[in-house]
Amino acid sequence: MSRIEEILQERILVLDGAMGTMLQRYKFTEEAFRGERFKDWPIPLKGNNDLLSLTQPQAIAEIHRKYFEAGADLVETNTFSGTTIAMADYGMEALVYELNLESARIAKKVAEEFTAKDPKKPRFVIGTMGPTNKTASMSPDVNDPGFRAITFEELRVAYKQQAEALLDGGADLLMVETVFDTLNAKAALFAIEEVSEERNKRIPIMVSGTITDASGRTLSGQTAEAFLISVSHLPLLSVGFNCALGAKQLTPYLEVISAKSNFAISAHPNAGLPNAFGEYEETAEIMANQIGEYLEKGLINVVGGCCGTTEEHIKAISELVAKYQPRKFKYPA
Repeated sequence: MSRIEEILQERILVLDGAMGTMLQRYKFTEEAFRGERFKDWPIPLKGNNDLLSLTQPQAIAEIHRKYFEAGADLVETNTFSGTTIAMADYGMEALVYELNLESARIAKKVAEEFTAKDPKKPRFVIGTMGPTNKTASMSPDVNDPGFRAITFEELRVAYKQQAEALLDGGADLLMVETVFDTLNAKAALFAIEEVSEERNKRIPIMVSGTITDASGRTLSGQTAEAFLISVSHLPLLSVGFNCALGAKQLTPYLEVISAKSNFAISAHPNAGLPNAFGEYEETAEIMANQIGEYLEKGLINVVGGCCGTTEEHIKAISELVAKYQPRKFKYPA
């Protein structure tokens, strides 16, 4: 059993909040995204947050530091779009290994600082693997439902490169997150298993899906239970949901998977639902109060925040979870 598995049996672990929300505070310009190294890049780069691990590493480290100071046990690497598939939009496929490696190194360095200060509260780095901007299960063309913009094999190759770089950079575990298409996630899981076998090393894996709306389904049409069944063939560290919904709206779906899974359960919801301007208005107190329902019902083992959440939200969540026991579960033998 890994150290993190042992800790999960003892207490609820706290994830960080949103990377993008925190980066917006810096108001980085196109020039800031480019830095000196990419000043002549032929494609606009503003908005490529993963690139900031190379051009503004001090900001990324500062964000990790703020989340650890707020009480987070785990921070996610700045690699949500860190695949050749997603980076093709910027013509940066050749930089993918370096982007993931450096993102993991930045997070690991900060994690080690905090663990050294308080060895009783070790800090961990999650290598984040986002869903990519393509789907293997559905056609992007309504006039050609049989067409696919990406294949399982292309996804596997891209995810394998990302997983290797994140582990090389020091990630302690990997999270396949914001899963809207479980076939994409299966490609990522297959790739991680390949890396695990090649390195003869067990890699703790978190999987986090996203329920897209009030239908209670993922974008590719699965219910919470169907999603859980689809990924339960692997010995996962945890399974859960993030993004799309606020904490209150996520409760019934967490109830479903918590009742039917032997894995740890994770949740990192948004700070409510976005307003007409795409802004998240839910305060730290309101969100923590809603997450209190998860804790009262014994639904979760890992909790944090997604879109719209900041270090204030994580501080409120961290202070709250300290008063509760973790959900009881037993890993499969």
